[in-house]
Formats: sequence, C-alpha cells, structure tokens
Amino acid sequence: MSDNTAEERNSKNFLEEIIERDLKEGRHSSVLTRFPPEPNGYLHIGHAKSISVNFGLADKYGGETNLRFDDTNPVTETIEYVESIKHDVNWLGYEWAKELYASDYFEQLFEFAIRLIRKGFAYVDDSTSEEIAAGKGTPTRPGTDSQYRDRDPEESEDLFRRMRAGEFEEETRTLRAKIDMASPNMLMRDPVIYRIKFASHHRTGDEWCIYPTYDMAHGQSDAIEKITHSLCTLEFMSHRELYDWFIDKLELFPSKQYEFARLNMSYTIMSKRRLRELVEKKYVDGWDDPRMPTISGLRRRGFTPEAIRDFCTRIGVAKRDNLIDVSLLEFCAREHLNKISLRRMVVFDPIKLVITNWPEDKFEELESENNPEDETAGSRMIPFGRELYIERADFMEDPPKKFFRLAVGRNVRLKSAFIITCDDFVKDNGGNVTEVHCRYHPESRSGSDNSGIKAKGTLHWVSIPHVHHIEVREYDRLFNVEKPVEEAAKQEGVFTDYVNPDSLNIAPAACAEPALADDFASTEKSGDNLPYFQFMRKGYYYPDKYSTREKPVFNRTVTLRDTWAKMKKK
Repeated sequence: MSDNTAEERNSKNFLEEIIERDLKEGRHSSVLTRFPPEPNGYLHIGHAKSISVNFGLADKYGGETNLRFDDTNPVTETIEYVESIKHDVNWLGYEWAKELYASDYFEQLFEFAIRLIRKGFAYVDDSTSEEIAAGKGTPTRPGTDSQYRDRDPEESEDLFRRMRAGEFEEETRTLRAKIDMASPNMLMRDPVIYRIKFASHHRTGDEWCIYPTYDMAHGQSDAIEKITHSLCTLEFMSHRELYDWFIDKLELFPSKQYEFARLNMSYTIMSKRRLRELVEKKYVDGWDDPRMPTISGLRRRGFTPEAIRDFCTRIGVAKRDNLIDVSLLEFCAREHLNKISLRRMVVFDPIKLVITNWPEDKFEELESENNPEDETAGSRMIPFGRELYIERADFMEDPPKKFFRLAVGRNVRLKSAFIITCDDFVKDNGGNVTEVHCRYHPESRSGSDNSGIKAKGTLHWVSIPHVHHIEVREYDRLFNVEKPVEEAAKQEGVFTDYVNPDSLNIAPAACAEPALADDFASTEKSGDNLPYFQFMRKGYYYPDKYSTREKPVFNRTVTLRDTWAKMKKK
C-alpha cells in the first residue's frame, strides 16, 4: 500500500469507515440514507450539517438520500414548514431520491402496533400522564409497573382500535411498549408509543385521532424504506436501544442507527423551540431574520450555499460535541464572496469633498473592475466630477502619525480615479467639518499614473450629482455571550437576557454609486438569484428580499475582516 493510500484511509471519518466496512462485508450492496426533519419550524445551520452528512456520504458511495418528514405531531406541524424545508434543502444544492412522510406509513405503523399488542409487547394504559411519569422512577431507582401492564392482549387490542375510532378523550388512554421498567435507559421503561390527539393533520386531515410517537415511527419508517445507515446527532444515542428493540420485535429490515456530534456554534442557539420564542416575542423579524441561524435567515443575509457547504466540510464529522466558533462560518462566507461579489462604492456617513481645480460642469466616466478576482466579471463606468462624497471618518483635522487617509497637506488616491492633495476645510457654526477642499493631479489617473506623487491611502467615493440613496442594515451577533443558554442557567436567568441590543444598526440613506442602483433595477427578482456585492472597504452585502426599486435595502453578510476577534482581545 502506498503512503498516499494509507493517508487517505487514515483520514476517513468514522461514518465512512462504517459504510465501507458494511459494503465490503456484503451487509449492504448500496447506501441509502435519509434526512428526516420534523416540519415544526424552519431549518437552521445545525440541520445543514446533518443534510451535508446524509447527502454527502450517500453521494460519495454512489447511493441516494430520501427526504422524509417526521410528521407525527399535527399540533405543531404545518405545510409552511414543509415547503420551507424543501426549499432550503434544494437551495443548499441537494436533490433527494424520494419525498416521503411518516404519515405515509400511518396504516402500517398502526398494524405494527397491533402486532406488538398480540405478541405481548404492548398494552393500553389508562393511567394519566402524571401517573406514567411518576411510575418511571429515576436514573437510580427502578420504575414501577402500571396496574394495566398485564392487561389481556385481546382487551388492549380492542381498546386500541376504539382509540383509533375516536371513542375516548385525549389523555385518557395511551399505548405503551412493554419492555423493562428497571432498565438503566429511561426510554426503555415502557415508553408511550401512541397517544390520542384530536387535531387535523396537514396531510391526512381528520382521518386519524391517534398518532405514533417519534420512537414508534422513526426506526420503523427507516425499515420500511430500507434505509441502510440512519445517521443522526448524539442526542438520539439513548434512543438507539429502543430503535433496535422495535426492529427486532417486529422483525423488520435491519436498519441501523449511528450518531455523530451535533453542531454547536458560539453566540448562537440551535433549538427550534427557543428560535420560535425569539420569533413569537418579536426579538427578531420572523424565522428568516438575517440574525437568525436558520437557513432562510442566512440566505436572506447573503450567505451562499457554497459557503455553508464549505463550513460543514471544514468542521467535519466527530463523535464528541464541541463548540464551533461562528467566525469559521463567516470566514467561509468571505472566502466565497470575495470570488463572486461585484465591487461597488457606497459612502455611509458622507462629508463633501470639493476638487477645486476641476471644472464645475465637467464630468468624466472612469472605468473600474467589477471584481479583480474574476476576469469574466467585466467592468463598469463611474461618473467623476468636482463634488464628491467621502466617508467622514476618512478626514481628520489633526491626524495621528499613522493615519493614512485625508488631512491638510496629505495625499490620497481616490479609487479608480486620481491622487488628490488636501488644502483646506470648512466648518459650520458648531465646529463640525462640512467640506474638504482638495486639488487633483491630472497625471495621476489610475492605470496610467505618471505623476511621481506618492499616496499611502486609497479612498472610496461617490459623485454627489449621481448619488443613489440606499438603506443599509448592518448585522452582528444575535447574542453577546458565547453560550447564551448555559450562561442563563448559570445566572438563573433566561437566554433572551443575552440578546445583543446592537445586533442591528441601520444606515437609512447611504450614498451609492449609480452602478449599484442599475444592478438592482435591472435584476428581475427570481427567488434567490440576486447578485452579491462587496461595498469597498466596508464588507459584503446582499439585497434584502423586501427591497424595491424605489427603496433598495442591503443586508451586510460579513465584514471584510474578522473584527469581532479583535474586540474579544481588548
């Protein structure tokens, strides 16, 4: 074996080793995985990792992946969530082999339950939920048998069929698996596997009033579909014993469950319940708020599917949970956006710059590259004249030694234009600088500079008569601590105590060069196919879905550099 082959073998993650072993030993002739979200909320970046693992491994070994909705709780599930999940998976770049639903198998699952009852492995329990919970015991104390545990199978089957017929009220009866009330695994202590719910289902309507629990539906659905490798995150490890028990007792296709580390990311939460709380209590503007870790929120903010897939690849597949710094996701975004983004000049906090030796009525069109990283991106023309806007922070009356921007007597280059020298400035009655007066050097034109003048800094700018006003939304971490849930528990508070009050800042009338307005006006909004932008010296930006041609709105995806890391060091 060559060194390269050995290195390749040793670099495989543990799931790849399992799959290759199963294929080599003939346990399976092909690979079939599944991504099984519950449609009770929007997918988040943690789901993106699960999607990439399931689809990525199946693709690597020539297999397929099903998209199966775990829709067994009609109270919390909606068509809206189903459609959003399908859109997110597609947007990430994945195609599923079959679109399936646990509700497709309601009749089969019901028959499985009847089979368990007849075999003596399930019984109808008339206990209340409080009585069942009390009877479970504790991790150090065995549970106690329900008084209905030894109910005759024929009686249990009759009651179960009557439960299906709608004869009993909610919470008056459940179907429980009959396993081991002394098991060290609390899930094996006669778990509830069917409950009564008089709620309309998004697909089956009012056909059913009893619904299987997750454990009753999940493994059996895998077996029905002949899933070879049921890949899930570590929080489901305790469910594996029950998963295997059902398949064994029902004598089904031997699907196997394998767990990998879930994605935990700093300054973020990965709980649909808590994300829903943020939405419902108006901490954010919906599930797709650009501060949310949802796929729809990341998409609206301007993250690309390529960046998210790259992120999932970089964090890898591990057996132990760890905390991933959100800056890695932002790094992946910068890496990709730098390659594809159109460069545009936008001034957020303008101050007027007057070029005193430029004729008042003269304008020139200056050519500038759309993206120096992409030769095919072409160029655009930028109007240049006597009066410009620059950033207020780019001028100082009394600058420090290492200030390489504009001050009296200093030279700077205007991007794609000329070198200028500052001569003077004007203040208002409040002592605020309102105008900066400069001279330009005609021989210093970008691309053909023969002036011999040195300029250490380069500034972006816009021509005042050609300005287009846009709204810019600058986003930062949604939380101001790395682990908001853990910090809340430590301080006996709630996670929303740590919502960052500065997570959104709005510049309502930033000044943009005409090309940006032209880009937006000429773009037909078709789903997610909008252009990505780098606002020079500012960051990467993406048109918000609520933008109009009359009022363009841009969301900052990430800054040009990781400014948060510098802040943490202070």
